[in-house]
Amino acid sequence: MAWVTDGLAQIGAGVLSLLAGLGARALFAFQATWRLLTPPFYPRIFINQVAEFFYFSLPVVGLTALFTGMVLALQSHTGFERFNAEAAVPQVVALSIARELGPVLAGLMVSGRMGAAMAAELGAMRVTEQIDALTTLRVDPMRYLVTPRILAATMSLPLLVLVADVIGILGGYAVAVGQLGFDGPLFISNVMRFLTGGDLFSGLIKAAVFGYLIAVMGCFHGFAARAGAEGVGRATTAAVVSGAIAILASNFLLTALLFEIA
Repeated sequence: MAWVTDGLAQIGAGVLSLLAGLGARALFAFQATWRLLTPPFYPRIFINQVAEFFYFSLPVVGLTALFTGMVLALQSHTGFERFNAEAAVPQVVALSIARELGPVLAGLMVSGRMGAAMAAELGAMRVTEQIDALTTLRVDPMRYLVTPRILAATMSLPLLVLVADVIGILGGYAVAVGQLGFDGPLFISNVMRFLTGGDLFSGLIKAAVFGYLIAVMGCFHGFAARAGAEGVGRATTAAVVSGAIAILASNFLLTALLFEIA
């Protein structure tokens, strides 16, 4: 029976460790969010982070959306052809990208790019004691380093997703018209007729939440980095993984909530 006891002890320790990690992240997010409501603010850092999140992330997000729309048009046509429902391809491409694929894929790409960058930058500052130096200079590190990044990510990702939606639909349009024989004006007409403001709005809500989670995870792991360069590397990997898991988990919850509201 000793092996049973040991197994239960390991499971219990794992659950406690998981809960402790979730609690630490939730406390970090609360502390950072609370500081957004009170001065001082650092607009220069915020603007720099908006440029990083939006402008420099736009190429990779745009390419991802373009090829996603193209593949989605091909796959939808192949599936619907079996039921003589090829005319539904424009609607499926537009709704899938606006509601789901646009925000999720953009979030995952930005998590891989900016989540890792934030964790590496803040982790390097932590192990070289620059964050401790800010505290010594009576500058709140959370307010100076974390809150501008969270605000920039939360505001920038919806803009990225809006651009990604347009590019993804254009990618589906190019394949549908150029390869599948669709009429161009009819494709656009179907998209405009079936894609509502609620579809776009739900995707933008998801994008704002995903941006917030990406920044929280990246900053949290950067602040928690220890043990020199090796610790920074582990923090970077953990930030990307945590951000991706947070995006996928929150996507399910948000989809269920928005579906209930709709």
